[in-house]
Amino acid sequence: MDPAIIISDYQNNWAAEYEHEAERIRSALGALIIEIEHIGSTSIEGMAAKPLIDMMISVQRLDDVEMLVDPLAQLNYEYVHKPKFSNRLFFRKGPWRAGTHHLHVYAKNSKEWNQQLLFRNFMQANRDQAQAYMELKRELAIRYRHDRVSYTAGKDEFIRRILSEAKLN
Repeated sequence: MDPAIIISDYQNNWAAEYEHEAERIRSALGALIIEIEHIGSTSIEGMAAKPLIDMMISVQRLDDVEMLVDPLAQLNYEYVHKPKFSNRLFFRKGPWRAGTHHLHVYAKNSKEWNQQLLFRNFMQANRDQAQAYMELKRELAIRYRHDRVSYTAGKDEFIRRILSEAKLN
């Protein structure tokens, strides 16, 4: 059974925690990365979230994963091979299903990279939608307290709708 899904009130230190970790990643990876961004609910001021810092970096080619593994391991990030996701790489810091940081790696200017930014930026600019998302997440965390797969799947329709709306604006 997965650990319970906990949605915490927004923490003012999440942005500073991202900045600190981003600097460590920049130092470790240097020219291997093009950009680094804070994503996910902790990147949206005022948003309740799982206390987990989500970040993403862009790279020239996802095929270069081996060049990322050792430097990130030095920062306690574990590479998690996800064969069904050929469009991204994933690294986790902290225990399985209870990590403190997630690092998603996308190819430069990929559709997935752009969608992450589009969603984050739309939510930052639209407080009413951010509030609706926060309420949905809290409801899902209660309904699927120990089922992260169902919790995540429960957000899919909302996220697709927001991405569609954001593309129109």
